[in-house]
Amino acid sequence: MAAMGTLAVTGDHEADQLLLDDPFALLLAMMLDQQIPMEWAFKSPLRLKKRIPNDFSAKRLAALNPDTAEAAFKEKPALHRFPGSMARRAQELARHIVTNYHGDAANIWNDTNTGQELLGRLQALPGYGEEKAKIFLALLAKRFGVKPQGWEQACMPFADGTPRTVADIDGPNALASVRAWKKAQKAKGKSKSD
Repeated sequence: MAAMGTLAVTGDHEADQLLLDDPFALLLAMMLDQQIPMEWAFKSPLRLKKRIPNDFSAKRLAALNPDTAEAAFKEKPALHRFPGSMARRAQELARHIVTNYHGDAANIWNDTNTGQELLGRLQALPGYGEEKAKIFLALLAKRFGVKPQGWEQACMPFADGTPRTVADIDGPNALASVRAWKKAQKAKGKSKSD
């Protein structure tokens, strides 16, 4: 997956590059993308990498002392609005990847045959509900070219061309379009899946 993607959401080249190069960082960013601005969530893996240097990986985070992980999440600037609970959830995500995918997050999608199978794997991840799993599937397809058979149906409505989520962001203009669309939806009392 390294460097072939077109995701550019943070406005920080180094943070975006980590997301392009590291599948675990990408999964972690998506998990954190709730109740905080998108850019904050997607910059957080780089901040975490700098706080636990030498081996930023699912294996390292899974094995990290929970107090150390929480301290890394709480260090200013905090990695999330709720750093303590998100540190625990991030470690759960890391442990799931270690236990089920040999510590390699890309294994979640590398050997799937259908979009429905991949969606099921994503929904099983700690911190991923149905909508987040669908958005991440759309992100893999649109930004990284990971398109198992039937991916469009599996992640509808996020497979369409409407600029509604991080899956549709490849730069500042696309980010502005997604923000404008979300604002318009909110004014109509609708969600991003409407």
